[in-house]
Amino acid sequence: KGKCPEDEWDESTIELFLHELAIMDSNNFLGNCGVGEREGRVVSGLVARRHYRLIHGIGRSGDISAVQPKAAGSSLLNKLTNSIVLDVIKLAGVRTVTSCFVVPMATGMSLTLCFLTLRHKRPKAKYIIWPRIDQKSCFKSMITAGFEPVVIENVLEGDELRTDLKAVEAKIKALGAENILCVHSTTSCFAPRVPDRLEELAVICANYDIPHIVNNAYGVQSSKCMHLIQQGARVGRIDAFVQSLDKNFMVPVGGAIIAGFNESFIQEISKMYPGRASASPSLDVLITLLSLGTSGYKKLLKERKEMFSYLSSEMKKLADNHNERLLDTPHNPISLAMSLKNLDETNDAAVTQLGSMLFTRQVSGARVVPCGSVQTVNNYTFKGFMSHANDYPCAYLNAASAIGIKKQDVDVFLKRLDKCLKTFRKEAKQEKSTNEISDTNAATEQLED
Repeated sequence: KGKCPEDEWDESTIELFLHELAIMDSNNFLGNCGVGEREGRVVSGLVARRHYRLIHGIGRSGDISAVQPKAAGSSLLNKLTNSIVLDVIKLAGVRTVTSCFVVPMATGMSLTLCFLTLRHKRPKAKYIIWPRIDQKSCFKSMITAGFEPVVIENVLEGDELRTDLKAVEAKIKALGAENILCVHSTTSCFAPRVPDRLEELAVICANYDIPHIVNNAYGVQSSKCMHLIQQGARVGRIDAFVQSLDKNFMVPVGGAIIAGFNESFIQEISKMYPGRASASPSLDVLITLLSLGTSGYKKLLKERKEMFSYLSSEMKKLADNHNERLLDTPHNPISLAMSLKNLDETNDAAVTQLGSMLFTRQVSGARVVPCGSVQTVNNYTFKGFMSHANDYPCAYLNAASAIGIKKQDVDVFLKRLDKCLKTFRKEAKQEKSTNEISDTNAATEQLED
């Protein structure tokens, strides 16, 4: 049926299935006589076993989705994986998606592939409208494709950074719709930035006949992000949305899914990929989804949502204890931010020092964002880099509830963060006391004089 099974398969069944696929590839035929330059020869038995002897990769030189006659098993694996992934995307909330394919590149390069495909449709276009998100790979994806990003600064609403729709539309009018390749929007992002106003952007794109590419990097795990994409496609225009395999399906880094609502356009993107491709990302996600089944994946999505609520309530308590506050970002369903105002006022270097302290205490993934840092990326200078705004009101710390997170992760993180913050408070108190003593001594000396 080409759908993800409801119940998980055990490992021996999955391995049997993969071995059956492998013996359909010519490199594993007993009487095979290969006289070409690409015959699936592998000198290391360890490497062959690591790939279940599926050596030919996927696609042909002209199309990553094409069937390779001498690699029937690998081709079947590719078709099945794309079909099962499409089923899971529908299950996650984008019901009307019509086509997708797994590409052996991470999100940034997959976005580049989408932009390069649009180049042939819009030869005059040289600009990409991009509501600002301070993440290098999605910015560099536009530069690598040879386009000029037009950065739209976000609007501060309460604590949240949101899409400036008026600025987007004004820039389209100023540059001319025919000169714009696409609008490049984002769903999943670090708080206090929240997902772009996808429905409104999709309507703008439809009105001006401009393509719309969505960076949905880790959005598959969020029903809210997937709902935004579904609604955007319903009321306006979304041409493709790109998501990472490792962030959404807990597999090694190196793959992404390009999906959309127009099958012919998604096929165009797959044909733009030059040459054959590694089957490893397809193999990894197929094994993972068969080992979970739809019931297992739904359970992970449910647990992630529950952990987000738990992380939010516990971070709020911790923030209150340290005279800080959990920033109010209700539109961000994955990431949270806690102010570090007191730390920032105490010492300029204290904020970045906190990040270093957490890392040395084996806390990974938490980001500390100081005020006013400036960074240049590909000759573009961003003021307040990492905070998605030129002048965000305070320094802060990020933490995310992503798929696979456990209660133990949250508890250990908060315990270590609490300890680090107490260390800073203690040091600040000692410094204040030392300064007071110094001031008293200086006053005494003046009186004696």
